[in-house]
Amino acid sequence: MAGDDDAATKAQAAEEEQDEAKQEMEKLEEDPPEKLEDWPDGKAKYETMGGPEGTHTYEEGPEKNLGPSGVRHHEDGSVSIDGEKVDNPDEYKGDPIPGGPTDPNSAEVAGEKDENADGGGEDDDGGDDDG
Repeated sequence: MAGDDDAATKAQAAEEEQDEAKQEMEKLEEDPPEKLEDWPDGKAKYETMGGPEGTHTYEEGPEKNLGPSGVRHHEDGSVSIDGEKVDNPDEYKGDPIPGGPTDPNSAEVAGEKDENADGGGEDDDGGDDDG
């Protein structure tokens, strides 16, 4: 039947596209791009770096090329790796995502307020304003 041949051809083409996407990601595993716009488009962007989850740990797979797994960013701006603070936290901070909350050039986000705009602190003194 012609319908079966057409379905088989489509399935084979889809499998070939997926294989190409996996190969493209495998090439990136050794030297991953630093900028988001340099990552692949198309089917490859839906592939998981290092293959399916659970087959290896972060440190055993290609994900280790993205940086250390123990990096933690703290509210005070400091950065630690495996519990030890680093000397230069800026080395572990990327560029702000364009339009994101840390982008200094982005427009104000609806629903967020600048805590410093009203004098820089809590307005509530804990007292009762009713009289």
